[in-house]
Amino acid sequence: MLAKQHWPGSLYTATGQRKYLTVAERTRFMETALACPRPDLRTLCLTLAYTGCRISEALALTVDRVEREAGFIAIRSLKKRRRAVMIREVPAPDALFIALTEAHAFEDRSARLWPISRSGAWHLVKGIMREASVPEGAHMTPKGLRHSFGIHAIRKGVSLNLVQRWLGHASMNTTAIYLQAIGNEEREIAARMWDA
Repeated sequence: MLAKQHWPGSLYTATGQRKYLTVAERTRFMETALACPRPDLRTLCLTLAYTGCRISEALALTVDRVEREAGFIAIRSLKKRRRAVMIREVPAPDALFIALTEAHAFEDRSARLWPISRSGAWHLVKGIMREASVPEGAHMTPKGLRHSFGIHAIRKGVSLNLVQRWLGHASMNTTAIYLQAIGNEEREIAARMWDA
């Protein structure tokens, strides 16, 4: 058993509220983001969903961190307490690179992709969640998208160590919380158990 101060966390709040978007909620969110008439908001939402980065990490992204030819986005880990700069390369689908190229000017390689405040971005992302009919709760946040990314990756067979690297977790214990979510295989086993 882990010592209390090192407990990796949970996918639920102390009051039992889920902290992540379900598959259906995540799908609706991404569809709503794709249909958003604001290109910058569309790409912010898609970047959060496709990379699992923290909202502050997304807002710190500059044009030179988008590596379309190599197929990744270089995200500076802002939660690390060390003085050394920590960059993680997170693979992203071509659809995201196309959206970023269409929505943002790539001439100034040092320009931030989204020059907006953290609280402003947080409210904009929550607005897209409301449009997508994501119900209110602890999961209806940019952090809920981060948790959904972790769960989605695990359910798609991505190894735990890659999920750890992509999310920038210092400890595997933190990443392991995504193993708590019930997946299709577990539901199928349970369904067989209930059949007579």
